[in-house]
Amino acid sequence: MLINRRDTIILAAAASALSVAGISGTQAAEGDMIDVAKLMAPAGGLADHAEGNADAPVTVIEYASPTCPHCATFHNTVYPEFKTAYIETGKVNFILRPFVRNALDAAVFMLAEAAGPENYHSVIETYFKTQTTWAASEKPRDALYTIAQQLGFTEESFNAALTNQDLFTAMEAQREQALDEFGLSGTPTFYVNGKTLSGGKTLEQLAAEIDPLVPADFVAPAAGADVAPAEDAMAPAADAMAPATETPATDTTTAQ
Repeated sequence: MLINRRDTIILAAAASALSVAGISGTQAAEGDMIDVAKLMAPAGGLADHAEGNADAPVTVIEYASPTCPHCATFHNTVYPEFKTAYIETGKVNFILRPFVRNALDAAVFMLAEAAGPENYHSVIETYFKTQTTWAASEKPRDALYTIAQQLGFTEESFNAALTNQDLFTAMEAQREQALDEFGLSGTPTFYVNGKTLSGGKTLEQLAAEIDPLVPADFVAPAAGADVAPAEDAMAPAADAMAPATETPATDTTTAQ
């Protein structure tokens, strides 16, 4: 799908957005282990925006979609406590990765990239918090732009962000890798040191997977150490996930 200044990816309604490839025939099941080396080498050359201690004993990778209601529930309710308990304590290196199910997903991640590394997570969390106001809008471009203005974007910078063809291509490559190599079947999907956890999780569910991986003698990084800040947002979501195939923004169907 080519993007140019006359025809940005979100000028059409959300329902007519980009086509997502079918789910891989080799879907990973809950608990399946994925090669960590492969997980840490995302396709497309798009750099991760990690939060936390780079040398943490546990790496948690989340594939998320901004239009996914289960992703929003996690980030708006569970994530704040997760951040406090695991990211800020240096126990977890947290990586949020784009999984674009439709054009609106792509647009949000493109805006986050354009905002720069220091503002990346703030942009995404803002769109998760306001998901109900823009994801089902009859004028999605206008709804996204209204929020973008509050984040400091101008009409010019907004349009420039949404015409970054190289970034769009990289996100497509990441999506295909997640489907074909990791067996991802919906969002959110978490990988805890390579272990697949599908669907929205509570803090307790994540703790049950993470705590045994943290050494008993683990010492948190000293104050002032390089622990990347995470933005506000976090809480439990009942076992649910949005399917990896393209769906309307308000769909809450659990992937099978």
